[in-house]
Amino acid sequence: MPWLWNAVILLVAYLLGSIPNAVWIGRVFFKTDVRNHGSKNAGSTNTLRVLGYKAGIPVLMLDILKGFLAVKLIYLTFYYIPATGEYINFQLLLGLAVIIGHIFPVFANFRGGKGVATLLGVILAIDPVSILICVGVFMVTLIITKYVSLSSMIAGLSFPVLVIFVFNTTTSSLVIFSLIVFVLLLFTHQKNIERLVRNQESKATFLFKRKEG
Repeated sequence: MPWLWNAVILLVAYLLGSIPNAVWIGRVFFKTDVRNHGSKNAGSTNTLRVLGYKAGIPVLMLDILKGFLAVKLIYLTFYYIPATGEYINFQLLLGLAVIIGHIFPVFANFRGGKGVATLLGVILAIDPVSILICVGVFMVTLIITKYVSLSSMIAGLSFPVLVIFVFNTTTSSLVIFSLIVFVLLLFTHQKNIERLVRNQESKATFLFKRKEG
């Protein structure tokens, strides 16, 4: 029964997303729960801010990896033909499952991150060309503004723009997914948006500090 096996694989994708790398690495190696410090977010940016690069870089890489691996769970099926609509649709469902897992992780009392790094891994597995451009948009915006939150949202907006207007994608599910991604980013960045409006958002100056000596 394909639908039952699909449900199992989607559950695995959610559980994969629920692995709270920032929380576990912080607790095990630094005796610190990053959710109690900085922006109180269980993501790579806050881990960088609170614990530095030795913790932040591994968290970033692992969060990207779990998004990438979740999409690749489609290889556990044998009834989807690559490049077909059904194949892409299930990839997108796996992507949504792992992102939801990251934002609402069952292994961390449903207090997760904002899903940006995991989303990066998902899109890297599905549409690598678009994600490379989005990363470029993120980096340029970050260098100019120093705001990670604003850079993430603008990069998120560039994804549906690329899918719909630049690459003229005809796969409706991918178009819908790209729009859902942007909406999810807005949802997870609500507090950041409020702080940006009030001009109270912290700049990520710690990313640009040079080590002395």
